Amino acid sequence: MTPFVLLLSIIVLLHNKVQKQLLYATVGSVKFFCNEIRDCPSNPCINHERMDYPMENTRIAGKSGTGRLWLYLLLIVLLSAFCYLTLDVCLLPYSVAYTETGTITAGSVLFVIIGLLFSTPAPFIAVLIISVFRDKISVKQLFRNILRTENKGKTALITGFFCAIAFLYAVLFGKPNGSPWYMFPLGFLIMIPFVGIAEETGWRGLLQPELDKRMPFPFSVLLTGAIWYVWHLPTWLDPTSHHYGDSIIGFGITIFIWAFALAAIYRSTKSVIACALYHAFMDAIGAVYDWNALFDVFPGDLPANIFRIVWLGSALILWYITVNQDKKRITVPLREKPVQRL
Repeated sequence: MTPFVLLLSIIVLLHNKVQKQLLYATVGSVKFFCNEIRDCPSNPCINHERMDYPMENTRIAGKSGTGRLWLYLLLIVLLSAFCYLTLDVCLLPYSVAYTETGTITAGSVLFVIIGLLFSTPAPFIAVLIISVFRDKISVKQLFRNILRTENKGKTALITGFFCAIAFLYAVLFGKPNGSPWYMFPLGFLIMIPFVGIAEETGWRGLLQPELDKRMPFPFSVLLTGAIWYVWHLPTWLDPTSHHYGDSIIGFGITIFIWAFALAAIYRSTKSVIACALYHAFMDAIGAVYDWNALFDVFPGDLPANIFRIVWLGSALILWYITVNQDKKRITVPLREKPVQRL
């Protein structure tokens, strides 16, 4: 996994001229979206001095934003390499043995501990290190930034809407796994800190807005989704993982749909906790439904694929509405009055 993440990191940080050439080479298929945000000099996607990102230290972000992105990607690579070597190379036999025999060993316990502390929370750990040691933000302030929500009503409405889409998708196309329904809210509460906040603090709280500064929104979302997707790939190497044996293509399609939905939620609400709640809600669906049959299947049924297109379309519509609202909020500088000659 690490070489792929490193390659994506290098692509992100290409020189601006080279980056523009790469973007313009494929701009035909997304010309509408790219022109909407590339050609407008007052668009907040480019002019980030007027946008408010809660995970960013505004005192120094404009001075070395590239270094912030570099550091985050480097930490993700290092943490991913550590988890891969320990979990998928050294300790995997102990996890497999526990699954087959039920015998608890020191290796199986260590496998669980490392997984809980360093695997899923890797994005949060990366942001924590950057916030404390680079941005000089206290841990208390970091959590305030994560929980910060300016317009609570709007945030609840948007997040609830996308959660409703996910739940309706599960009801229409999912297969109950036999667990009692109370496992869903219980799983949701557990997923909020251990999955939602653990991942979204990094992916949408730092990576997405940093990429938004450097490229049009569709490309930044695709690149964030690609890094997010590659980061998950080691789970397909673990026979004890619930993804083992599933379709990598099906999961990839799901990841990119979710990437657009989460990016649109964050863009419209500027709330990390909103993304965390949505992420936790989607994962909690697996507490009562066969999660893999819902989200890892490929090619899938036609009605389910149509619903996925509607899901993606809803995210794009939300993004489009947000862009137009941001344009209206930007104050156009007043023209200087001509000097009257005496």
